[in-house]
Amino acid sequence: MKKTAGQFWKIGEPSVWVSSAALTLILGMTFVLLLVIMKNGLGVFWPREQVQLTLKDASVIQGAIMQRERQPLNDRQYRIQLKTGNRDLYGLDFRWLNEDDVATWERPAELTVFERKEYGNFVGYVDGLKEKGRNPIQGTAAMAQLPKALEALAPYLAREQHVDDKIMDLNGRMQHFRHALLRLEYRKKPALADRIKTAHARYDALSVEMNSLMGEQARARGDVAEFTITLRDAAGARKTRPLHEIIRYYQPNQMSWGTKLVHYASKIRELLTEDPRESNTEGGLYPAIFGTIMLVFLMSIFSFPLGLMAGIYLREYAKDNWMVRVVRIAVNNLAGVPSIVYGIFGLGFFVYGMGGFLDSWLFPERLPEPTFGTGGILWASLTLGLLTIPVVIVSTEEAFGSIPRGVREASLAMGATRFQTLIRVLLPMASPGIMTGFLLAIARAAGEVAPLMITGVVKLAPALPLDGAAPYIHLERKFMHLGFHIYDIGFQSPNVEAAKPMVFVTALLLILIVLVMSSLAIWFRESMKRKHSMRTH
Repeated sequence: MKKTAGQFWKIGEPSVWVSSAALTLILGMTFVLLLVIMKNGLGVFWPREQVQLTLKDASVIQGAIMQRERQPLNDRQYRIQLKTGNRDLYGLDFRWLNEDDVATWERPAELTVFERKEYGNFVGYVDGLKEKGRNPIQGTAAMAQLPKALEALAPYLAREQHVDDKIMDLNGRMQHFRHALLRLEYRKKPALADRIKTAHARYDALSVEMNSLMGEQARARGDVAEFTITLRDAAGARKTRPLHEIIRYYQPNQMSWGTKLVHYASKIRELLTEDPRESNTEGGLYPAIFGTIMLVFLMSIFSFPLGLMAGIYLREYAKDNWMVRVVRIAVNNLAGVPSIVYGIFGLGFFVYGMGGFLDSWLFPERLPEPTFGTGGILWASLTLGLLTIPVVIVSTEEAFGSIPRGVREASLAMGATRFQTLIRVLLPMASPGIMTGFLLAIARAAGEVAPLMITGVVKLAPALPLDGAAPYIHLERKFMHLGFHIYDIGFQSPNVEAAKPMVFVTALLLILIVLVMSSLAIWFRESMKRKHSMRTH
């Protein structure tokens, strides 16, 4: 039967078509966003071929071609962007060139990329090498000797690292001992005079040990500094640097696919396990990954139980009166409050309020140096917990509200108490819906940045909130976060072009972490749903 125009509008088909179109548009935009991030993020660590260009003015430039586009003022001509490296020679490591200015193109097999701890990559050749206790090597023989020189340097680096670790451990012990000494002196009791005197003597002994270690560290660094390397670019400019600054080197123009895959895997391992360097534009993201996961974990501990209990109380126990209705309206409105407002509240209430109270109560001897009265992962987690609690409350109420009233009446008629009905019948049935709300809370908390910027996140954290030093969990410490890392390198980095690849890599990594957490929560939700359906059948 053919539908009339009035029937077409009455049955709601336009709304269905509009909703379908909106959903398709949203999914398409999401898919395009993921494609852009993956395209620009997955290829960052792949070793690109290096070209050596001789320009018409006889100057020589080398580097990897990053982009090729039409010239803005003449669309018949093209220009290329080269990542030239060698920032310590020329002050920049990216350069645009018109293709018409290039006289010859070459791809020398021996052109080498050196990844360094400072100043980014160096593209060029080894021109000289100096090892401890040996005569310098010049020219092409230096490149052949480079692997042996790095092997000879390794024991000295291991010794230096061992001394640095001992100094770090001693620093931690001295700081802990200093705090204990401050506590004894703060109490100002005559009976503690002998203990204070003994403590001062032990602290002086630790200081003597620290001075000895500092001398040993200076000697170790002196030995390491005797290994140097002289690098030369294609134009003939030279730079002599300590050999220990070379992290790795490779010759991409003669690398096979297998060798490139091994290099790519090593860069991924570095990304996941090492600390950042070069103003966070190079190196790894391990502290930011760790901080993000720990933040979400602590936030879940704080927000999920409170949100669950509040939702259960509002739906199952609270009477339907004007006060409950006002509370529900307030909860719904809180879910739409901008996150920066929560950050300001967290700064005032948690950091300055509760943190200042804890410092004056538990650590008065350390004042005016704050312990909890400054930003840290504890206050950031509590702030995000407040931000996500409304989502958990609403989802919990909706999940319990979707259960038919007859289920409750049947359980009570069988002799179960109200609490038994809640725990054994209603909560298992509502758990999939509750987990859905918890999923939304995790996804939102993992990507929030604004509240964290004023409650504890930093550009570079010297120590993790969780380590092997007592008390092992340091909730007062500041931390790194992937979301803030994206903001920092994307908008605060002085070298925009060098930072751009790491922006996509970090964004891709953050999306993967959210997907993994969400997948685990979905798996847990589905397993509970299957378990409940088996019980009912």
